[in-house]
Amino acid sequence: MLSENTLAPDFALPDAEGQVHRLSDFRGKKVVLYFYPRDNTPGCTRQACAFAASYGVFQQRGVVVIGVSKDSAASHQKFAAKYELPFLLLSDPDHAVLELYDVWKEKKQYGKVSMGTVRSTYLIGEDGTILKAMPKVKPDTNAADVLAALDALDAANG
Repeated sequence: MLSENTLAPDFALPDAEGQVHRLSDFRGKKVVLYFYPRDNTPGCTRQACAFAASYGVFQQRGVVVIGVSKDSAASHQKFAAKYELPFLLLSDPDHAVLELYDVWKEKKQYGKVSMGTVRSTYLIGEDGTILKAMPKVKPDTNAADVLAALDALDAANG
């Protein structure tokens, strides 16, 4: 994973509607950038729904939530509509950003080796610096873990 206290690489990716967003568009706000393997799979659905359930808390704190996977914009559109996801889902079909953030890795499943997204989350500060790098996160606790990290950062900064 990328190191904490380093500048998060900027990128430009389309959302479910095809509108392109850059990470730098969100300067001045904290950003939760979470990478997940695939729309409409059990773990990814639980993870997205957990972020959706906590979305009001993130909004109150002025934190932007962005999910990124290699799924198409059309897939994201259906996924977001089906589960009423209120945050951005960005499409990275060429996995360029997944590679940039060091979450596109060799995975082994049932003895088969393939390349895929390792579920990971970055908490990025207002100035674009990585405040917290969270490798191999759990779908059910990722949103709560990010909120706990925000609380710890707020406590440390007085």
